[in-house]
Amino acid sequence: MNKILIANRGEIAVRIIRACKEMNMKTVAIYSEQDKDAMHTRLADEAICIGPAMPKKSYLNIKNIIEAANISGADSIHPGFGFLSENSQFAKICEESNIKFIGPSYKVIELMGNKANSKELMKSAGVPVIPGSEGSVKGLKDAENIANQIGYPVILKAAAGGGGKGIRIVQTPAELERSYHIVKQEARMSFNDDEVYIEKYIQNPRHVEIQILADEHGNVIHLGERDCSIQRKNQKIIEETPSTAIDDKLRAKMGEAAIKAAKASGYTSCGTVEFLVDANKNFYFMEMNTRIQVEHPITEERTGIDIVKAQIKIAAGESLKWKQKNIEFRGHSIECRINSENPDKNFRPCPRNYYWIKFTRRKWCKG
Repeated sequence: MNKILIANRGEIAVRIIRACKEMNMKTVAIYSEQDKDAMHTRLADEAICIGPAMPKKSYLNIKNIIEAANISGADSIHPGFGFLSENSQFAKICEESNIKFIGPSYKVIELMGNKANSKELMKSAGVPVIPGSEGSVKGLKDAENIANQIGYPVILKAAAGGGGKGIRIVQTPAELERSYHIVKQEARMSFNDDEVYIEKYIQNPRHVEIQILADEHGNVIHLGERDCSIQRKNQKIIEETPSTAIDDKLRAKMGEAAIKAAKASGYTSCGTVEFLVDANKNFYFMEMNTRIQVEHPITEERTGIDIVKAQIKIAAGESLKWKQKNIEFRGHSIECRINSENPDKNFRPCPRNYYWIKFTRRKWCKG
């Protein structure tokens, strides 16, 4: 790979450009008309306008992005996070256009993007999963039977869901029918897919995710955990590593389970396997994010491994240079998301002042 087009904007685009510069790789930025003077357009070697401000006409416009890659001579595309990063169709079109997609194959994105199907795969691979439906439920009656089987409370989820959308907790049988129809509708509107699955609701769990790296030669390692239990409206607010809720024994088990998950799906690139941990220290597979995550820097702080560079090298066909036994964890790192909201209006977002502030804190220690 000689020239990488970054199919994104803002912070993650800048982050990828920085990694590419350090690797002596040429970069191409794309931008909407509104982002003409954005930082990522000024830092890249080239910048190409792909449409008006509305994302669906620019950063979500696959045709224009592929044309930009062809015009610039880019031989690869890094999707960053958000936008098209987990769009299997985009990854497939890149492959068909002889452009390297810096991420897993479109087949893996498709497989792991459906939470019901990925759960069944994990079960067959020996990764612990939450009791619930085998794949999507076949209708309200099926949902009622499963809920009675596993016991209330249960949780209904959109099979193609993400970002906290298409989720309802059901405490009693009387609530099930209404919640079922609401989730179906939300799933249809948000993901154009109204498949729903049902699980036992784990009360007051810890949400712990494991960062993995997997190359195209069958090598998989994990880079430890991030605890993202502090959330608001199912959106992560604070990420912390290491987690204060798990011990070394459980940490090792979860790392091994994440590696099993990656191998079972034929995963390559960087990815994150997310688990729920209950009060008795049992952990259960929840989902896999088939992209780099916003919170990857805190893992980089503890391990000293540049995850973006590793992604690029994996896509170029290189083998991982690390073995699991060589990964060293040092210090403690925290990342926060601060949302500008109006507490006098039920915490409604303030459009003029809405922003993310991220910071990491590093404290090196011995060992």
